Amino acid sequence: MADPRGFLKHRTRELPARRPVPVRIMDYKEVYEPQPVEQLQRQASRCMDCGIPFCHSGCPLGNLIPEWNTFSWKGRWPEAIERLHATNNFPEFTGRLCPAPCETACVLGINSDPVTIKQIEVTTIERAFDDGRVVPMAPERLSGRTVAVVGSGPAGLAAAQQLTRAGHTVAVFERADKAGGLLRYGIPEFKMEKAVLDRRLAQMRAEGTRFRTGVDVGGEISGEDLRRRYDAVVLAVGSTVPRGLPVPGADLSGVVQAMTYLPQSNRASLGQDVPDQILATDKDVVVIGGGDTGADCIGTALRQGARSVTSLEIMPQPGTERSSAHPWPTYPMLFRVASAHEEGGERVYATSTRRFLGDDGAVSGLEIVEVEMKDGRFEEVPGTDRVIPAQLVLLAMGFVGPQKEGVVEQLGVDLDGRGNVTRDEAFMTSVPGVFVAGDAGRGQSLIVWAIAEGRSAANGVDAWLTGRSTLPRPIAPTDRPLVV
Repeated sequence: MADPRGFLKHRTRELPARRPVPVRIMDYKEVYEPQPVEQLQRQASRCMDCGIPFCHSGCPLGNLIPEWNTFSWKGRWPEAIERLHATNNFPEFTGRLCPAPCETACVLGINSDPVTIKQIEVTTIERAFDDGRVVPMAPERLSGRTVAVVGSGPAGLAAAQQLTRAGHTVAVFERADKAGGLLRYGIPEFKMEKAVLDRRLAQMRAEGTRFRTGVDVGGEISGEDLRRRYDAVVLAVGSTVPRGLPVPGADLSGVVQAMTYLPQSNRASLGQDVPDQILATDKDVVVIGGGDTGADCIGTALRQGARSVTSLEIMPQPGTERSSAHPWPTYPMLFRVASAHEEGGERVYATSTRRFLGDDGAVSGLEIVEVEMKDGRFEEVPGTDRVIPAQLVLLAMGFVGPQKEGVVEQLGVDLDGRGNVTRDEAFMTSVPGVFVAGDAGRGQSLIVWAIAEGRSAANGVDAWLTGRSTLPRPIAPTDRPLVV
């Protein structure tokens, strides 16, 4: 354990400072400034000898949080990264992008501020990279078996790295020009700079993982081709079908899905040429959806020089304290302020869009109305309708499942009632030798669940190919998180 009295001596939760808003909206660099290591170690010392570490139940990966907190507090960074990598292939991703359900399950958080687990995690892995401790872990011998992984998001990368290290020859197929999936083109630079992704991909290449980018599996290569060429196939294609808004005017120019807008901005911020890029410059921008993707749209629009940004959410504004509906250690619905929300814009809650208004085929505004929940349904509040201007509307309302056309249909895998790919306890689909991991099977979820599923699917593939597997298996498909 860490300092037995640390949580008594250091009661305040300390996080690194964010760069000043007027400075950071001028670029796409990450928003956080470095944190003094002494301050971080004080935070690590707050980890309690709590008997049952509920942070474990909050983390789908089963991260050994108290162990690497102790090592970080003592400055034993080699041991800290060893314990961190024991359960998580990519702590530099989760340390930046995960909403940290482990922290809301922290025992200290019952009546005080929880340990800054996420910051300790990202600092530990960054020190490991700086010290040269993140090195390729190539297998001692090859199995002679081949695996195709379709998709290079966090689930696909986790499965690929585990299977490569087990000695299998793994090829990762990605339809974009570079590997990384949403990590590359869905997550803005100000949340995770792509150099963070590239250095991990370099490690994977050195270990033997092969990347086939710019390849449309389901088009130029069919599902049947994959089954014929490879001993096993892992579908890690994500949940990519966006949820639409079926109201009048939804087909107007300027009403755009977030995952059309954000990848264009990412490419441009990386210096790539983006013809006909959708820009928020000098426009009134409305973002529909109050989640992480919506916040990414806000931060991006502000950096592009939007005249105004309004975020609409149909749910009422959450409170600042846990409600009885979300007792510890569950993940509570709270009013949270992301870095993008600090930068500007207005957040409007309990509001529904009636229709989009247009001018010469382009969106010019939205007719909105306040709503309230009655008997489990949203009802309009009479007399609250109004029109707000908008020349760009970004739909950030989530996703409804994987793309069915292409490899999913070609492989003939079964789907569940929500349109996700079904799988058994070994993460195998209804087609022998074809596995699924991440959002394609689970539905839209968190990055930490994607990595956990990739690791678990790798266990299933390895056992299918060799008869047994010693690879870690964090979860089963039927597992449900204690925190959601």
